[in-house]
Amino acid sequence: MSDLRAAALEWLAQDPDPDTRAELRAILDNDDREGLSARFGGRLEFGTAGLRGELGAGPNRMNRVTVMRAAAGLAKCLPRGGRVVVGFDARHGSQRFAHDTAAVLAGAGLRPQVFTHPIPTPVLAHFTRVFDDVVAGVMVTASHNPPRDNGYKVYWSDGAQIIPPTDAEISAAIDTIDRVDTLPLGSGWPTLDTTDLYLDAVASLDLGPPDPDLSIVYTPLHGVGRDTLISVFERAGFGAPIVVPEQADPDPDFPTVAFPNPEEPGALDLALGLAEARGADLVIANDPDADRCAVAVPHAGGWRVLTGDEVGGLLAEHILDHTTGSDRLVATTIVSSSLLRSIAAAHGVRHTETLTGFKWIMKAARPSDRLVFGYEEALGYSVGDDRGVLVNDKDGITAALTVATLAAHARRNGHTLLDLLDDQAHKYGLHTTTQLSIRATDPAQITTTMSRLRTKPPTRLGGRTVEEFDDLADGINGLPPTDGLRFRLSRRARVIIRPSGTEPKLKCYLETITPVHDDVTTTRAHAATDLNALRTDVAAMLSGAPPRSG
Repeated sequence: MSDLRAAALEWLAQDPDPDTRAELRAILDNDDREGLSARFGGRLEFGTAGLRGELGAGPNRMNRVTVMRAAAGLAKCLPRGGRVVVGFDARHGSQRFAHDTAAVLAGAGLRPQVFTHPIPTPVLAHFTRVFDDVVAGVMVTASHNPPRDNGYKVYWSDGAQIIPPTDAEISAAIDTIDRVDTLPLGSGWPTLDTTDLYLDAVASLDLGPPDPDLSIVYTPLHGVGRDTLISVFERAGFGAPIVVPEQADPDPDFPTVAFPNPEEPGALDLALGLAEARGADLVIANDPDADRCAVAVPHAGGWRVLTGDEVGGLLAEHILDHTTGSDRLVATTIVSSSLLRSIAAAHGVRHTETLTGFKWIMKAARPSDRLVFGYEEALGYSVGDDRGVLVNDKDGITAALTVATLAAHARRNGHTLLDLLDDQAHKYGLHTTTQLSIRATDPAQITTTMSRLRTKPPTRLGGRTVEEFDDLADGINGLPPTDGLRFRLSRRARVIIRPSGTEPKLKCYLETITPVHDDVTTTRAHAATDLNALRTDVAAMLSGAPPRSG
């Protein structure tokens, strides 16, 4: 404990933030050993997603010292004189962290340029890509994490998130930084006060005409997407969406939702209620930094929220119907639905699967490929036209516009998005997916469970035989090794299990594929029963219990 106290005192001496100094002083004065250990017993690791964690004092929290050390490490890996674009969302501390980053970068001989106002993450990714002299981008955001969190994402000059070995090189450089109060700091950097380059690029996507009469309810979930999305829709020829008033303004406390994630139960309740009251045609939601997009449609007197895989399949077909060329590539992750493979084959284009995360999707193209669409089941989509994808990361604004364009196209032909889903089921088989997450109070539980499943994998799940078992840590089909397990089951089913990269939990991805011989509604009911049986057995397997469904 004396070592932790010494580390805390050293931290106090260099911390420029009066709030975290007061927090740490109180912990020391109260001899709060648990609080001290939580903050100084470890540190936030810099990886391919940058940094993300709870706000507070110490190396295991997001704070000004952590951010300044990260910026100094990043600066060591960049060419002197290069331009770095810095953006931030509306979370607690984001703007301060952005300006601390700029000060450190400027002091290290780089040329930071900081947005004057909160922006969506895809705007930062786009600006990083379009300027020849930009060597990196930094986005201060924790995306859809709880209000107490913040984070720090790094983009390279291609506008994509960093991947190994760049992340390890930056992490090693961060480790060489001593005290931040000795770092040279710059001032007076230029700013960016407009996002017109991004707005014009999105509005110019050539994927079909708009429908100004399409009625859309939209929620930014207290995030930063509203103004950007409304501007894009109006420039593209759509009417302005109806914004959920309680969630319209940026608010770092996210007061109307338990978790500011459109995938979470209840997160879309206000939007769905407003859509029902207004008789809307479509509901669209972004997460707080607007890099993800959720969709809901009218169904059987109520509303149905589409899964990320369903939206991914619909967008893929629409984009391939509106683009040309044998060099086109569509990409997704190994945990997303296998439907994309069938769609690509039907359109005569190449398809590939990557590890989880958009950083890998954006590296999937060969020199001869033109990536026109990439997606992951967690509501992330990168949309393009014949020019290729617009943003080299997931982009909830561009995805929202493309969903509206697709809905307009279906409406002109007397169809709905649900009709299009039924059409795909008839053509490719009904691909039904779901997820299961098991949160751990102790991260060691995750390691223990993964080790147990590697040593003794199941032979049956959901009444199906496990026909193949792949340990993704060995690297398969040319993919880099990763901590994950894949089970291929009889009658075209699949289960993948992996630890979350941002939270202490195991994530499971389940898929069944059912041929549609006649009525798709009946097939959906049977598929739901099969998927629930599979989900029940996977949950039992993770708890150490035997399968329950035969």
